[in-house]
This record gives sequence, structure tokens and C-alpha cells, in this order.
Amino acid sequence: MPIEVREKFESRRLVKSVTGSNSSAELAYIVLGTDNDIAARDALEAEAPATYATLPRQSVQIEPLGPGLWDGLARYAPTSGGGSGPPTGESTFQFDTGGGTQHITQSLATVQRVPAPGMVAPDFQGAIGVSADGVEGIDITVPVYHFAETHYKPDAQITGAYKGVLFNLTGKLNGDSFRGFAPGEVLFLGASGAKRGSGTEADWEITYRFAASPNVTGLSIGPINGINKKGWEYLWVRYSDQEDTAAKALVKRPVAAYVERVYESGSFAALQLG
Repeated sequence: MPIEVREKFESRRLVKSVTGSNSSAELAYIVLGTDNDIAARDALEAEAPATYATLPRQSVQIEPLGPGLWDGLARYAPTSGGGSGPPTGESTFQFDTGGGTQHITQSLATVQRVPAPGMVAPDFQGAIGVSADGVEGIDITVPVYHFAETHYKPDAQITGAYKGVLFNLTGKLNGDSFRGFAPGEVLFLGASGAKRGSGTEADWEITYRFAASPNVTGLSIGPINGINKKGWEYLWVRYSDQEDTAAKALVKRPVAAYVERVYESGSFAALQLG
């Protein structure tokens, strides 16, 4: 399937100041047809115009929305030369609390069990979508705090070694406290950057993207208690067939809970974000 880049209806956000020195624009896109982030970014970079409303393109950014689907953004602003745009050393911050999706097989509580006349509704102890073959579960929205920081760094600081740090930390969790979050709660989604200006006036505009999910303790799943799970660890439940004597039926009930570590940790101090 070829990669497609489509501009959104709500694109073309243009800001113009009285002096024109702080003018900026954003073009919003949807990228379809690939699970590869580099390919999605390159496709967006090829599609977004190099200039818009006389403003040069400063950066392109993608964020995953689902399988083969990406949210894309191209930013336009004056170059740093001549004092226009944020100066070197400045930072900007963005966030959203749109949440994420998680597949669960257990409810927090079974609110009601309604049997057919003359029957007893089996007690599955919170299991969702139980069939003879297994437990189907459902997808729910869970707290995920997405945030990004854009920093304007000196050209001399953005070396090959520093780019390697960004590459190696992508997909890793904070090993220490970071931006008020406990270890294990923040996932580094990667960074995108663009060089501004040239010669001694050159610097870099780099956007760092993160997602945070809370650590939880004391979870209960059916009769299983005392489960502790860090934000990005994976929790799954094993079920077995047991007899429900009241309903005179064989039912699937949770017999064990497992917490799996699926991401490595790293030191976010190496990002040099201050």
C-alpha cells in the first residue's frame, strides 16, 4: 500500500504579529499506509511545502494514532537570523490529555448480573466477554498524558554523538524522576529537529515528545489482590475453568495476574533539557 499524506480540514493555522517578526503557521496532515516512523516523517517532509505564506518550514513532526496511521504537523516561522523567532536557549511547551487505548479482560466491578427466568447468572468474578473458548475483553480509554518540549539549542551542541543519544533513548522509560513524574511513568517517543540559519548564527529547533502513564499499586483482579504495576508495564490475566455451583455451570475465572516489563529504562538527563 503506498504512503498517502492528506492535509486536514483544520490545517493552515496562521499567526501574524503587527511587526511580522513573530509570524508563524502550521499545516496539519494525516499520514497513512506505513508503520515505519521514519518513512512517515519522510513522506510528510516531501509533501509539506518548503515555504508557506513567505515563511520557511522550520520542522515536521509525526505522532502515532494507530496501525499505519500518523498525525503530522509542519511548522513555519522566520529563521533565527536578524532576531526573528525564539532566540537560542529559549524553550516552548505543549501538552494534551487525550488518553490512550488499552485492552482489558477484567472490569473494576460487576454492577449487575441478570439471569433468564428460572436460571442463575454465572459469576465470572469480573471477567468481560466470557465465551466457551476464552475471555474476549474490551478496549477502553486510559490516562495517557502526551507532552512535547521544543528547545532552541546552539549548533555546536547538536553533534553526531548527541543525535545518537536521542536515537538510543527513543522508546525508553525514565530511570529517574523526570518533570515531576516517578521513575517508569514517562516514555520518550523521540525527537525531531531542524537547523535554523547558517554560519555563526545557526542553531537547532528540536521538539522532544513524551507520553506519561501513572504507576499504580494495590490493584485487585477478582480474588487476586496486591498487584503493583508501573505505568508502561503490561498486565495480563490467566483464567481457568471452575465450577459455579450456584449456576451449575463451568465458568472461566481469574487465577493469576502477571506484570511484564516491556520497555527498557534510560537516563533522561542525557537529553540535556535542563
